[in-house]
Amino acid sequence: MLAVAQQTLAITAPVFSMLFLGVALRRLGWIDTNFINTASSLVFRGTMPTLLFLGIVKADLSTALQPELIIYFVLATLVCFAIAWAWAVWRCPLVDRGIYTQGAFRGNNGIVGLALATSMYGDYGLSVGAVLGGVVILCYNTLSSIVLAIYSPDVKSSPWAICKSIFNNPLIIGVLAAMPIAYWQIPLPDWLLVSGEYFAQMTLPLALICIGGTLTLASLRASSGIALSSSLMKMVWLPLLSTLGAWAWGFRDADLAILFLYFASPTAAASYVMARAVNGNHELAAVIIVITTLAAVVTTNVGLLLLQWAGWI
Repeated sequence: MLAVAQQTLAITAPVFSMLFLGVALRRLGWIDTNFINTASSLVFRGTMPTLLFLGIVKADLSTALQPELIIYFVLATLVCFAIAWAWAVWRCPLVDRGIYTQGAFRGNNGIVGLALATSMYGDYGLSVGAVLGGVVILCYNTLSSIVLAIYSPDVKSSPWAICKSIFNNPLIIGVLAAMPIAYWQIPLPDWLLVSGEYFAQMTLPLALICIGGTLTLASLRASSGIALSSSLMKMVWLPLLSTLGAWAWGFRDADLAILFLYFASPTAAASYVMARAVNGNHELAAVIIVITTLAAVVTTNVGLLLLQWAGWI
């Protein structure tokens, strides 16, 4: 478990470094609101869809394809989404409900979850995690688009408007465009893949710098209560419920541990990008990302220790 703790810290430390870099650059005056708006738009419309596209295209969909594992993950994700949304309706102001819900259920599985699964279970963790990753991308982006569209001041909440916002979402377009290429294994030119990788590699650092540039003491104070509630939901209550459900379903050992790691991942940086794209409370989204990333160092390792102590993994 010490190796897993070190791996968790190694993954989250660069995230915090980029967040603090964003804070420093904003205080030095090297970046401003116009830069953050432009860079966030570039990530949402360009670099992140490219990253998702390449991730699916390169995945071997036939490796470790376990229908039961995928079915449970989708069902558990839907249940977690419903719980987070119901709690937001009960406890949050109307304007913050979409941001709260997204922050409470959407995990950073492409970076934290997959890396830890690979660290613990090698090639098996990588293959199972990659297959789950494709499912995660489609589920998270679709559900986030729905809840953000309903509460966005810029999107009408009619069924047609919500459907339109979903299918116009660049992240979902990137996923849908990649699926037939991955399924039929259509070869793409090497120069196109390499160029796409260069472009996609800007996603995480640019998004984190924008998040850091958004953070201020005023935003931390204003969002602390709601952000802490969403973070507890994301890092404690929903992973606990989902993991117990997976155990009751019959999952054990590596499969149970991988499911836990995916459910217990901190909130994804994409949640900030999508919040900003719909003119939502992106400051609240940024604070949730910071809190959950910090909490992941503790909650992930405690959860794995409890699962090991119980003899389930």
